[in-house]
Amino acid sequence: MSFHSLLPRPRRVEYASGQLPLDIRTSVGGEPSVARWFRRHVGAATGLPLPLAAKPTIEFRIDPHINGHRLEISPDQALVTAQHTAAAHHAAQTLRQLLPPDAFRRAPIHDEPMSLPCGVIEDHPRFGWRGCHLDVARHFVAKREVLRFVDLLAMHKLNVLHLHLTDDQGWRIEVPQYPELTRIGSWRERSMIGRGEVPEFDRQPHGGYYTTEDLLEIVSYAAEHHITVVPEIDVPGHSQAAIAAYPELGTGGPVAVWDSWGVSERILAPRRTTVDFFRDVLDHVMSLFPSPVICLGGDEVPGATPAHGALLRRLMEHVHNHGRRTSAWDDATHLVSLPAETIVLSWQDAQAVSRAAEAGNDVLLCPETHFYLDHRQSDEPDEPVPVGFLNTLENVYAYEPPTERVLGLQAQVWTEQLDSPARIDYATFPRLCAFAEVAWSSERDPAEFHHRLAHHHLPRLDAFGVEYRPLDGPYPWQLRPGVEGRPR
Repeated sequence: MSFHSLLPRPRRVEYASGQLPLDIRTSVGGEPSVARWFRRHVGAATGLPLPLAAKPTIEFRIDPHINGHRLEISPDQALVTAQHTAAAHHAAQTLRQLLPPDAFRRAPIHDEPMSLPCGVIEDHPRFGWRGCHLDVARHFVAKREVLRFVDLLAMHKLNVLHLHLTDDQGWRIEVPQYPELTRIGSWRERSMIGRGEVPEFDRQPHGGYYTTEDLLEIVSYAAEHHITVVPEIDVPGHSQAAIAAYPELGTGGPVAVWDSWGVSERILAPRRTTVDFFRDVLDHVMSLFPSPVICLGGDEVPGATPAHGALLRRLMEHVHNHGRRTSAWDDATHLVSLPAETIVLSWQDAQAVSRAAEAGNDVLLCPETHFYLDHRQSDEPDEPVPVGFLNTLENVYAYEPPTERVLGLQAQVWTEQLDSPARIDYATFPRLCAFAEVAWSSERDPAEFHHRLAHHHLPRLDAFGVEYRPLDGPYPWQLRPGVEGRPR
């Protein structure tokens, strides 16, 4: 590999002649957590012991006076100087990409020597928040697959995993104080197939949830990869699964966990007892997730009243009183005046950014038109489950974000139509590769990106085992014939 193969694109590259070979004598050292990560993952792929050493071949140093990281590779040593541990981890990801694609396998497959090209790389990210939202409520994503998703985010230098844990179609977080949330709320009797004009359903019960221990493991594993896990508990809409478990949270009679896609009319009743219930839930959430931000949704609330806005604000204030910030989708700005600490997730329109800025709120850019990765990738008739806007790889890469009061960017992976890890891979990649470069790199070139992706980065995804959408269209086994979508 060479420096022109890197993704996302680095800020500055200086080429030099020569190679640094990796062999039985290669050692690592410096910042302990990053050295351990490199030994574990690159050591597994290469079969090399990569022992820790006081004077290592590959060294990770921390220097808070620099911006980002500097990587210097000579025939004798690879020296990383990084602003902080996260920056050192980004440099470790760069080192892995400078090796052949087989460096992304979990075990060695040949005895051919590997080496690093010599030169200098200086790099730092364009935005501090480079996130990806994963909806585990519509279709449950097993813990092992969430951990794998963390690996893939880290590979692309993303640093936030937004877990959408609750919705009308399922409640995915164990709350010991309220066991019915998972006993009843975590599964539904059937699921809608596609999104045709005439609803169709399967006959397969669907469900699952994360135990306290599962979530602690996910948070810990993400932290090793310098990724913050932001949990979302959606209120006061998108709450039918909670109402199914505890009917007193809603209005009207008992209801089942919803088996359709879209927006349910069953929303939370704006009562003091509802506020108390979700304060308890949020206390448990905050005990598991050290994230400085807790998302409370606030989107798509049919029939909302000022009392629903007051409910949302009380819960936001509860989170803020615990020293955290809240985030909410931009719909919430129409529901209630948001506290200044709340981050607005701008998904609907560009005006949401200016409205939030005028109100004193920070913004995350999550535009549906560019960053919703469940939307169809082509207008070809064989594109599986063609829902939403046409959102091609090129469209994701072309997005030009404003910067005023913008904390960063976030891609969204909604899973109504993504009912398996293979379907999540297909929808997410390679569009998330384009998103990662938009979020990280200040200078971009579409043709050059496409070359790097096709010739260098997709082979890495192959080696890692990602079932991405090929650039020229789906493989036969990725098709979903007979499953209708609803293109817009």
